Amino acid sequence: MTIRVLIVDDHPMVAEGIRAILDTYDEIEVVGLLGNGQDALDNVADLAPDVILMDLNMPQLGGLSATEQLLERNPETRILILSMHNAPEYVSTAMSHGARGYVLKDVPIEEIYTAITTVMKGQTYLCTGATTALEPLNTGGREMLTAREQTVLLQLAQGKSNKEVARDLDISVHTVETHRKNIKRKLGITSTAGLTRYAMEHGVLQGTGNAL
Repeated sequence: MTIRVLIVDDHPMVAEGIRAILDTYDEIEVVGLLGNGQDALDNVADLAPDVILMDLNMPQLGGLSATEQLLERNPETRILILSMHNAPEYVSTAMSHGARGYVLKDVPIEEIYTAITTVMKGQTYLCTGATTALEPLNTGGREMLTAREQTVLLQLAQGKSNKEVARDLDISVHTVETHRKNIKRKLGITSTAGLTRYAMEHGVLQGTGNAL
């Protein structure tokens, strides 16, 4: 089976280099090279990739926000973060945004190929040495709210219903409900009143707080 791969990276030489090597694998077809997350959102339906290789730092729309919004539209999207950053916080944040894996750009191309085939099977792949980055999340440490979850939290704290939030953010009511559940789980809050109180205490309603 051919695996359709989309590469999203604002460094043309890096993207072209990765494509040139991936093209040597018979079972992989690179369907496009895009320079930022917004281009990915605009073109993903037409390109229909099986796996998206996503850079983190890009103009217009970065990899984390693009990952979150792509997954809102299609939760089954397989996104593999391909980054030069190896700090644990980068890895854990990417995974909390829904990425299926994390690979450094300087790993051997064979590892990128392995990562692609692994996430294609529905499994998670972390590059060599990155597994320790998830330890805080697996040992009871509080997960960070994603940028999208903070936006939803602000809307809910303003007293808006799920339908109103869905309309304002142009997403489905089901997606809002999923964000709401994840926010409550991450913050350890069980009620809407609790969410509002948290938003007030942390300055979210004024746009000055940090909900992480």
